[in-house]
Amino acid sequence: MKTHALLGGLALSGFAMCLGQWSATALPGDGGDEGGLSAGPDVIVGAIPDVARYTPSTWNGVQYASYAIGSTSCNIGTAQLLWIPNPDNRHPVIPQNMYRVKGGAIEQIGMSWVKHGFCALQQTLCGSCQPAGGGCPTVLGIGCSDPYTAGLNGAQDDLKSRGPINPTTGFFQGDYADPAPPSGLPSSLRERIMVARNDLDPSLNSGAAYFAEAQYIHPQDAASGNAANNASYRRFTVGSTWSSTQGYPITYSAPTVQLQPAIYGWAAIHNDVGIRDYDVTGDGRFTLAFRTWQNGDGTWHYEYAVFNLNSDRAGGSFSVPIPAGVTVTNIDFKSPAYHNGEPFSNAPWTATLENGTLTWACAPNTQASANALRWSTMYNFRFDANVAPAAITGQVALGLWKAPTAGSPATSVAMQAAVPSTPPSSSGDLNNDGQVNGQDLAALLACWGAPCADINGDGTTSGVDLAALLAAWTG
Repeated sequence: MKTHALLGGLALSGFAMCLGQWSATALPGDGGDEGGLSAGPDVIVGAIPDVARYTPSTWNGVQYASYAIGSTSCNIGTAQLLWIPNPDNRHPVIPQNMYRVKGGAIEQIGMSWVKHGFCALQQTLCGSCQPAGGGCPTVLGIGCSDPYTAGLNGAQDDLKSRGPINPTTGFFQGDYADPAPPSGLPSSLRERIMVARNDLDPSLNSGAAYFAEAQYIHPQDAASGNAANNASYRRFTVGSTWSSTQGYPITYSAPTVQLQPAIYGWAAIHNDVGIRDYDVTGDGRFTLAFRTWQNGDGTWHYEYAVFNLNSDRAGGSFSVPIPAGVTVTNIDFKSPAYHNGEPFSNAPWTATLENGTLTWACAPNTQASANALRWSTMYNFRFDANVAPAAITGQVALGLWKAPTAGSPATSVAMQAAVPSTPPSSSGDLNNDGQVNGQDLAALLACWGAPCADINGDGTTSGVDLAALLAAWTG
């Protein structure tokens, strides 16, 4: 088996615009992944070694491919980790996801049900191993690794729905019954990573980048405070030849990136992506990533991606401030679809622009089937605006879907991201204080060549704008 050293470094990505610069450091593992061993058991995805392909088929008029990915776990903690199979719930569950970066944005294009662990080999992918026993015991030893091939992770007997699992605590009802699949869903597509052929077709996705992602959820890992580093991803390419029995071939093109979910791959592709993790008290972690760019027609595109790593309360709304005078168009939302019969809606979130705020929202938590942003899932929010981003990042908000509790009282999460700027005054009063003076001149000069002090609306700050400001000077 190919060995791969544990990545201990933190990722850094930045965002710079006009007057200021914002950068965020990834915090993928509060459980001690900055160096040394984590206190208690700490399971991570040490490698994504292989991929399995299954017979593609058509469902509801769409042609789909079907895949599974391998996942090699490592216990990088200071205590052993139980691996007792069903119906006991003291073992890991393993979701698998796929993502695509295309046209400057990242989207989740497929997700599986979860693999249930049944025993653990005692190998050495991530370093020295203190074996918990011979053969394949129901414990993963300290420092040890356990390989699950793509074939094992794609075996439908051990794939079960995500729904009954609490991702924050790691607990689930060990003998729960899976929902029945929709009538007519082809058996080869069930429960595995189901991806629309058009999302992979090289002729339709020129220049796209792809990522596979695996994650481990375990109650002991969560109880030890080590659940924030449990997802890893790996980049892959898609072959050009479609097979009627196996779909498109997939080839891994880079090593596994440990300790980070695939949303961080967006920042690896585009270095102007801003990205940061947010932990909800008494709950789990969300990651927000964002990017803006000019459309070439005088408007700007605003792209936000929110990943729910392990929040049980889930996301129920997303809000962006829109200053007065800003025109917003092409409002859109994207989420991966539930296909396998889990009782969740695929209805897109409803967008409203009221009182200076653009908000997307799903159905309320009184509807248990609402399309909330559940764990190991990423949603996209996007729009165009006729102004550039503000010089410094603003505040957006992720509303939590499930009701607050005594242990988790928050109703929303404040996040920092690029937001539209206030349109500059045509009089040259750039800071809207009622005067045109040295403060406005300093702001204009700092924006020279950029659109953030564009008084005449031609898309850039230039001598024409300077002349307009000086003509309106009040001192």
